Amino acid sequence: MTKGISNKDLILVAGAKGMVGSAICKRLIKNIFNQSNNPGKLFNPSKEELNYLDKENVFNWFELNKPNIVIIAAARVGGILANSKHPTSFLLENLRIQNNLIEASWKFGVRRLLFLGSSCIYPKFASQPIREESLLTAELEKTNQSYAIAKIAGIKLCEALREEYSFDAISIMPSNLYGPGDNYSLHSSHVIPALIRKFDLAREKDSESVTCLGSGNPLREFLYVDDLADACLFLLKNWDPDEKDSPINDYGEKLIWLNIGSEEETSIKNLATKISTLLEYKGEICWDTSQPDGTPRKKLNTERINKLGWESKTNLTNGLQKTINYYLKAKQLGQLRI
Repeated sequence: MTKGISNKDLILVAGAKGMVGSAICKRLIKNIFNQSNNPGKLFNPSKEELNYLDKENVFNWFELNKPNIVIIAAARVGGILANSKHPTSFLLENLRIQNNLIEASWKFGVRRLLFLGSSCIYPKFASQPIREESLLTAELEKTNQSYAIAKIAGIKLCEALREEYSFDAISIMPSNLYGPGDNYSLHSSHVIPALIRKFDLAREKDSESVTCLGSGNPLREFLYVDDLADACLFLLKNWDPDEKDSPINDYGEKLIWLNIGSEEETSIKNLATKISTLLEYKGEICWDTSQPDGTPRKKLNTERINKLGWESKTNLTNGLQKTINYYLKAKQLGQLRI
């Protein structure tokens, strides 16, 4: 039995300063390391202490600190514009980050590894809702294929190590994430933080209109980051792909990656309207159809993780309000990531 997690474990959350990593750390502190004296440790190293791009540094850190559970939430991320403009960096940096961490985890005897992928790994025109079997069945969306290829390589490396060396590596594919701690750059952020900042700036300037990229017609599923953090802990405690009752694919083979979604789907146009309403922006919303839409629809099938006993808890309206509240407070304190 390899599954399970306790306050006796030495846990590394790679990417602990980012939106996803910080949410996972908060959940670990609340639910695992919640005693005054914990025999284990939650590692939260700075970039100076642990540079994921530097293989020698990563290997030396693992040899010294000996984590036995590793959660890989570290990655170079961004929206359509950032992915389109910097495909080389998105491919090379993400390959280096995940390869260094996965190989070090295997080499230095980590007991469990959880790798965070992305729903963009699936084909552009995959059947909806997207099942885990859709991976590598057709062409990717071009605007973020470099990031997707890197993530696919990470999933497949985890799969190879499990098959060849019985290394306990599992992967999850979350839908579009949002929440406190995100990047609010107008040039490199994902759609929700970009829209929040855009409408807030327009409200401040009393602008008559806001122009959003694309047609607004694509459909997306959004998952609040705290729900993802809950899913990570749930799976580390409850999912062992080698057990007989664990999810299998349509061919009767064990699955080592699972979709994580929210069951809430909306168009980008409806999303923009909802965010503008929550921010009390009164102007017109225009759409620049010369800009790419990306994948027309991306809705994950989450039957497998639901059958294990996990479901998301935060609906989109509540999650957006929490995110906007965070944004406004961080802005007031001068702590926005832009």
